[in-house]
Amino acid sequence: MPRAGAAHPPEAVKAPRKAALASWIGSAVEYYDFFIYGTAAALVFGKIFFPSVDPKLATVAAFATFGVGYVTRPLGAVALGHIGDKFGRKKVLTFTLLLMGISTFMIGLLPTYDQVGILAPILLVVARLLQGISAAGEQAGANSMTLEHAPDDRRAFFTSFTLSGTQAGLILATLVFLPIAQLPEAQLLSWGWRIPFFLSALVVAVGFWVRRTLPETPAFQQEEQAHDTAKLPIATLFRVQWADVLRVIFAALVSVVSTIFSVFTLSYAVNTMHIERATMLTVLILANVVALGAIPAFAALSDRIGRRPVFIFGALGSAALIWPYMWSLSQVNLPLIFTFGILLSGVVYSAANGVWPSLYGEMFDTRVRLSGMAIGTQIGFALGGFAPTISAAVLGEGPNGWVPVAAFVTVTAAIAALSIATARETYRTPMSALGKR
Repeated sequence: MPRAGAAHPPEAVKAPRKAALASWIGSAVEYYDFFIYGTAAALVFGKIFFPSVDPKLATVAAFATFGVGYVTRPLGAVALGHIGDKFGRKKVLTFTLLLMGISTFMIGLLPTYDQVGILAPILLVVARLLQGISAAGEQAGANSMTLEHAPDDRRAFFTSFTLSGTQAGLILATLVFLPIAQLPEAQLLSWGWRIPFFLSALVVAVGFWVRRTLPETPAFQQEEQAHDTAKLPIATLFRVQWADVLRVIFAALVSVVSTIFSVFTLSYAVNTMHIERATMLTVLILANVVALGAIPAFAALSDRIGRRPVFIFGALGSAALIWPYMWSLSQVNLPLIFTFGILLSGVVYSAANGVWPSLYGEMFDTRVRLSGMAIGTQIGFALGGFAPTISAAVLGEGPNGWVPVAAFVTVTAAIAALSIATARETYRTPMSALGKR
């Protein structure tokens, strides 16, 4: 099998690059929509959808609406995983993009609690549930598409562009909210918060245009031509590779680091420590700009030394760095907030984030790959989605009130590292042999 640096014919390079570009742009679009919800939940939704309750409870309720998007993700993973493994990756990616765009635009049209009462948060939850269904198939579909187009010796590098796209979506969402956050409170709460949701129509149109000509993967086409696709991919998955599904579920708990950093600490810093919104949004932007380079760099490293050591470094490093980052927030020490924020999310977490698309995908056979990745990640991500809610509930009073939150992040990241420590190393395994016993 060729290793890094081996020559590849032009036709063998063109398709992987096209698949990586399509996955990058599609993920950026998809997660722009998904992340503007998280930013709005941290800064706005508690005040306009739950204004009649105590401010802390309103924050918990707003974060809960963020979390419910993860409730439908396992269900969406089952349905979209079945479609992707039986009928092709491309069909899933088209559906997820359109559904995310429609549900996000719908949020921008919603009335507030003052206008229609309890119906407002109900409609908000419905739209968020639809976002969750879309996100359930997006990353698994994009990862499977890119992984199966990539050359064997650079699978992690090419597949990492799905996660780079996710970071780009977060950057775009934060950049859009940055000027919006500068509006006077009354304007922000009345109409300003709607603008990022309306802009989703434009970014979805771009993503759909890019993906429309993407070919199906060679691995899936070979199985389809050989009539070897699984009749019931979910049943095959749990009969043959249930242990790998469990590994992915526990490994995906590392996502708690991301949602705590991008959602909970934003709210904690602004609403509890009274740090300027623009300052914290700038921290998010800079960390994710650094991650754009760090993610493919760590992925390329894993193509040389293996998936497991890189992922474990990212998980355990994040478990340690959450402590100085949250301490710096509690001290309102801006230089340390920027330093530890960029080091935590931009650099160290990127090691796990850049490797998991290939690491998880390589655990599964082509016949069940999309289902295995989707179901495993979405169950694990569900805890990540509710992590801000859990953290808001356990946040204590006083200067050390953040300690239970940091402990929660450390435990979940350590579980993720332990799970991957039990996995097989696959970076030298040919595509045709992946998932085989």
